[in-house]
Amino acid sequence: MSLNALLFSYGTLNHPNVQIATFGRVLEGEEDAAIGYELQDILINDFDVISKSGKTTHQILVATDKKDSVVSGKLYYVSPQELRHADDYEVEQYGRREITLKSGKKAWVYMAI
Repeated sequence: MSLNALLFSYGTLNHPNVQIATFGRVLEGEEDAAIGYELQDILINDFDVISKSGKTTHQILVATDKKDSVVSGKLYYVSPQELRHADDYEVEQYGRREITLKSGKKAWVYMAI
């Protein structure tokens, strides 16, 4: 399996039970951060997502113009197929966008659309 996609996660995709249900394995990652973003709570209505995460409220990344806004998370190397599995996991309020992280690496992230 070629792990050539970068995925930044700040929420439920960091939970091992969600990773196993979504990717079939626990991901190994490194600490990183999104600068110029903040988190907001959203209500989840998708039963499949709730059953995987165990939560009806998730957080969503929102862009700000504040350079002192920082959201910590993990950076994972995943395969293109695993990235598609993450697309299937995320609900319609999230869109996948590529951003530059504090480390300077570009990664996919699920955020407010």
